[in-house]
Amino acid sequence: MSRPLLAIAIVFVVSCSLPAAEKDGWIELFNGKNLDGWVIDGPTEFKDKADGNKMKPLWAVNDGLIRTSGNGFGFLRYDKEFKDFVFHVEYRLIKEKGANSGLGIRTQVFDPKKSTATRPSFFSYEVQLLDDADAKPTAHTTGSLYRYVAPTKAAHKPAPEWNTIEIECKGPSIRINFNGTDSLEFDQSKDEKLKSKPLSGYVCLQSHSKQAEFRNVRLKVLDK
Repeated sequence: MSRPLLAIAIVFVVSCSLPAAEKDGWIELFNGKNLDGWVIDGPTEFKDKADGNKMKPLWAVNDGLIRTSGNGFGFLRYDKEFKDFVFHVEYRLIKEKGANSGLGIRTQVFDPKKSTATRPSFFSYEVQLLDDADAKPTAHTTGSLYRYVAPTKAAHKPAPEWNTIEIECKGPSIRINFNGTDSLEFDQSKDEKLKSKPLSGYVCLQSHSKQAEFRNVRLKVLDK
């Protein structure tokens, strides 16, 4: 009797030791230690006026979190292209006036010299992230496909609380979920102005203004 029970116990321990992301087919994009696999598009440093104008990294990893100071406009891009996927990110904005960030999907390499044409919100889509939990949803509020499509509801928490967002891109269809609530569903093939937007590309995190933090950044590929 003892041997079968021991075998079951061993299997259980091994199974439980695996991260849920590995068991469910997710790819961990952030290892919690450094920015391996990521590329900074845009400025890499900023002058910290509060610390004698010392040059400091715009993007950094601290305490298992990706952090951007927000002192420069640019992106942290995962260096692999995807087609159909679910992009999972947990984020929070530090409660400062003007806190602004975003997530780029199906985008290309950002070139600061061609900023307008190559930023996600023009080339493909940026999912807007602001500290505006009480705002009426528009094409410029949190959860929007910035400047194009407004969410149907606001399901995000105010700064500095953590939010969980999942963005599903499957063919021309995009679904956005905040904290377990679907807040936007959109089929670009039904929109004459947007139907030519790319159906594959990179995912990225945005540095815009003020500090933002990210954790548990992962992706599940849907097109095998």
